[in-house]
Amino acid sequence: MGKLRILALIWVSLMMTSVCAWAQVSQPELQPEQLIETPAQVTAVAPPPAKVVLQPEAPAFDLDDPAIKAALEDRAAADAALAEAVREQALAAQAREAEAAGVVTEKKSFIPKSPDEFKTLLGSIGGKILGWLTSVPFLAQVGAIVIAYILSPIIASLLRKKIAFFREPVADDAKLKRIRDYIYQARTLLKPIFLVLLLAIFAAILKAVPIAGQTWLVKIAQSLAVVFLLYKTITEFVSNSLIRKLAIWTLIPLALIMVFGFYDDLLNALNGVEIMAIGDTPITLMTVILLLLFGSAFFKLGNVANAKGQSAIRSQEGLDVATQEVVGKLFQMALFTIVFIMVLGAAKVPLSGLVVIFSALSLGVGLGLQPIAANFVSGLIILFDRSVRVGDFVVLPDGQEGFVEAINMRNTIVETTDGKDIMVPNTKFTEDAYENWTHKDPRQRYEVHFTVAYDTDIDTLEDLLLPEVLKHPSVLKEPEMPDLEFRKFGLNGIDMAIEFWCSGIDDGPNKFSSDINFIVWRVLRDNKVEIAYPQLVVHNKK
Repeated sequence: MGKLRILALIWVSLMMTSVCAWAQVSQPELQPEQLIETPAQVTAVAPPPAKVVLQPEAPAFDLDDPAIKAALEDRAAADAALAEAVREQALAAQAREAEAAGVVTEKKSFIPKSPDEFKTLLGSIGGKILGWLTSVPFLAQVGAIVIAYILSPIIASLLRKKIAFFREPVADDAKLKRIRDYIYQARTLLKPIFLVLLLAIFAAILKAVPIAGQTWLVKIAQSLAVVFLLYKTITEFVSNSLIRKLAIWTLIPLALIMVFGFYDDLLNALNGVEIMAIGDTPITLMTVILLLLFGSAFFKLGNVANAKGQSAIRSQEGLDVATQEVVGKLFQMALFTIVFIMVLGAAKVPLSGLVVIFSALSLGVGLGLQPIAANFVSGLIILFDRSVRVGDFVVLPDGQEGFVEAINMRNTIVETTDGKDIMVPNTKFTEDAYENWTHKDPRQRYEVHFTVAYDTDIDTLEDLLLPEVLKHPSVLKEPEMPDLEFRKFGLNGIDMAIEFWCSGIDDGPNKFSSDINFIVWRVLRDNKVEIAYPQLVVHNKK
């Protein structure tokens, strides 16, 4: 009886094992304490084999479905990113522990130090290249780049032939010539523009195709095409050679840094170099660069706006020349003050920094900028008291003379009658004596001299000469009529002079005076009046 009971228990155990093996999918997992059963319990719980119901088989999944494939790729990428983040975190923790323990860990160098390392590096590079060459997504991107590079010049050439604005230069008398010149000049940018557009289109197509799915190489090519477009724009539209060189050597490297993803690192490095502090605001190297960039741009725009404003002010016929000059200088000072504040705001320099700047300027004036400050203040005085105005004819203390062409902040430009410009410091007009021929009245008196022989009937000269002098269009009858004067008895004849008034200044030594001299010569010649010439009488005494 004992052996039969043991055999029965063994048979029941085997049956239970087989039932659990195929039914474990549908039944809950037994807890460890539930696995300890007595033989009586096992016999009671075990269901008869005839009553077992088989569960239906689970449906199979189609792994080639694009949605499932994309989800699996995203999951693989997320797992790889998670593993990389965990690895970097572990390496950082290791480095911190080593640093705390005083252990210096040698950084792994990219340059191989042994033949084995060199072979390993070559093997990894070769494997990477081979993987790329056998990868459908990589080859698809290369093909897209090649096709875009071939198509872009073809499309640009067709547009240049079809569109009239790109086909021929603009005529000098065409409407909107300046804008059309820019459009015609932009014909050279068609190739890089279409290269960028085609690469963007191909990137979208590759992303939508399941077999490709990658666009990183096309994105890099598109970014480089944008950099090339920026370079072409600078070389075509920036005429100033200095500004063009500065733009090429600053904007192009900055664009390349942004393309390869080092812009944030560069920004952090520049912001990390602190030069000084204004209150709680640090002035970093990035702040200085922003001041230079925004200062160059804003002051260039300020110069353009100032030129337009000065032209508009000087075109106001209701203002005299002196008032136009005063208003123009006030406009210039207000404009560049606003530009200066805008530059500080764009560079994120607090306006409290103006106190520091003005303090530095005050110190500079005290140490060595006194002549500049004096000329600046003298320029303001000249503008407001109108002792010298644009257009006045002045004679300087050293004998130089000319018309006042412009009154600047530091000097006054005097244009001589022979076309030369004299840069006169403004203090000359506030400290020294000078002649201003046209300060109150533009009319000036001139005179020409001639000598006639002693046997001339000088009573008839006035009736002969003055009517002819009055025929000259520049000779005035006011404030005085032309006048013939007997000056003196000369050595060789009678010295005479004609005085006359004209409006304006002689353009050099020969203008009004030269015309009147011609008139005198013709009248004396036609009336047989002898012009005295030097004579020497020699007496021979015996």
